[in-house]
Amino acid sequence: MVENWKGDADGILVFTGLFSASVATFLGNTYQGLQLNSQDASTFYLSRIYQQSASDNGSQVSIPSSISDPANFSPSTTTVWVNALWFLSLVISLTCALLATMLQQWARHYLRVTQTRYQPYKRARIRSFYAEGVEKFRVSWAIDALPALLHLSVFLFYAGLSVLLFTINLTIFKIIVSWVTLCLSLYVVITILPAVFPNSPYRTP
Repeated sequence: MVENWKGDADGILVFTGLFSASVATFLGNTYQGLQLNSQDASTFYLSRIYQQSASDNGSQVSIPSSISDPANFSPSTTTVWVNALWFLSLVISLTCALLATMLQQWARHYLRVTQTRYQPYKRARIRSFYAEGVEKFRVSWAIDALPALLHLSVFLFYAGLSVLLFTINLTIFKIIVSWVTLCLSLYVVITILPAVFPNSPYRTP
């Protein structure tokens, strides 16, 4: 049982490390849309200074409409949604990594306590005592929650990617959404399958 915990935790840590790095790379390019570009602000204020200088000299100069007032800056709805979905995906993924690390610590502690060299009867009592604690505090629920949270993190990333691609290129958007829809459909089928066929080896958390 404990070896299974450690194996699951190791797999989750590897996946969350790779996945979190990928999401962070995407966020590095999109989060900047949530704040005002300093270059645009400089352009606006320099234009205002130039306009004021020209006005003092009796000339009339207008600021191009393409140069917006920084005070009126507001990120687009698409940018907010994409970053919200991806930041949430990243946070959930990192939470999974933290919980997997804690699970490894629990497993090592359990093995250290239960495999200490005692008399057989005493070792059996210790194992029974800790096994009762594992059952009482629903450790199995925490273990099952890790893959479920990781799946949720992946689906949130898919959602953010779909929203982003919708504003960039509709052809790529349709291709990606088609694949994501196929994956979701397969996920739903695998989730329902054990309820119909109890001996099915396919299942989800």
